[in-house]
Amino acid sequence: MTDTPIDWAAARRTVYEAGLAAKLLPVRYPIAQADGATLAEPLRTLTPLPAFRTSSVDGYAVRGTGPWRLAGRVLAGGEAGDIREGTAIEIATGAMVPDGTERIIRVEHSTVLNGLVDCESLPTTNADIREIGEEAALGEELLPEGHRITPGVIGLAASCGHDLISVRPKPRAALLIFGDELAVTGPPGHGRVRDALGPSLPSMLSHAGADPIPGFRPRGPIDDTLEAHVSALRAALDDADIVCTTGGTMRGPVDHLHPALAELGASYVVNTVAVRPGFPMLVAGLPGGRFVVGLPGNPQSSIVAVVSLVLPLLAGLAGREFPTTSTVELAADVPGRGDYTHLALVRLVAGRAEPLPHAGSAMLRGLAAADGFAIIPPGRSGTAGTHVGFVRIPA
Repeated sequence: MTDTPIDWAAARRTVYEAGLAAKLLPVRYPIAQADGATLAEPLRTLTPLPAFRTSSVDGYAVRGTGPWRLAGRVLAGGEAGDIREGTAIEIATGAMVPDGTERIIRVEHSTVLNGLVDCESLPTTNADIREIGEEAALGEELLPEGHRITPGVIGLAASCGHDLISVRPKPRAALLIFGDELAVTGPPGHGRVRDALGPSLPSMLSHAGADPIPGFRPRGPIDDTLEAHVSALRAALDDADIVCTTGGTMRGPVDHLHPALAELGASYVVNTVAVRPGFPMLVAGLPGGRFVVGLPGNPQSSIVAVVSLVLPLLAGLAGREFPTTSTVELAADVPGRGDYTHLALVRLVAGRAEPLPHAGSAMLRGLAAADGFAIIPPGRSGTAGTHVGFVRIPA
């Protein structure tokens, strides 16, 4: 592939399709360990929901006309049995409704005197009884394959009887920091700049849906030699589905990523993207469905590459839907970048996107205050009051 930049939207779709073609094999996880993974098959009920008639309130189950003789109590988790004509059974929220129950009277609407339960007016409906299958029938599909698992999904899976579920795990990610000019402690100076991506990218990758590999949080800075680059990439690829690198994506005298990829037998999925900032980004595929994502070394450019390439790649590998962008209203004008898509740092204030200062590709001040990027298409500029695309920074 040549270094001719590919359109930004096309690059995202191309990378997603490559990830989807190499999506991770399903595994079975205990539901409590599945947070952040992706359903590898539809989530279906193993029982009707609810599995038995339950009370949605505290009160009294009654049969016949009142007042009713109090004849017992049923609590959540207990067997209810039957209810006889003219009697009432005290019932707790979530408890099994006794067979033969005609109504449930809420505790706040009832009185109990001398063993008799009475109420001012009998409910005309059974709204406080949750019927069998009211929420879902046996075997009903609750969520489709490809749905990302959240704590709410875990709770739903547990409620309908699952102990294990089939998932595609979060892609394992490693991070390599290229550039022996970087300092990893203390203030920058004397020609060395402080590495800002090593401390921040692992967390961002985690928010994006990756599983950063222990021991690779991160590795580097890697020496500026081809041998060091190849060795570091080989070691990382032994354990990772996706290896993110920072710096070295151009073809300067100490940029060794491209020759290292060639030595490893990689093939480009995307090589440079028509986006500003951050156009010298890339994704390369290797045997076994593994990928290297080359992030530019400038901090903001690197984050642009994360939202441009890493997010769709992770979605594809996990078998999720393509990550679409949303829209926002611009609070101020945003310039275009000619034939390139412009990703402009913005923060959301009262539902509108405010462009941020300190937005140079090497600056972090604007990035630290940002919610995401406004998307200004090629050949256009953004005008205050108009709606444009928006992609959120994983955080």
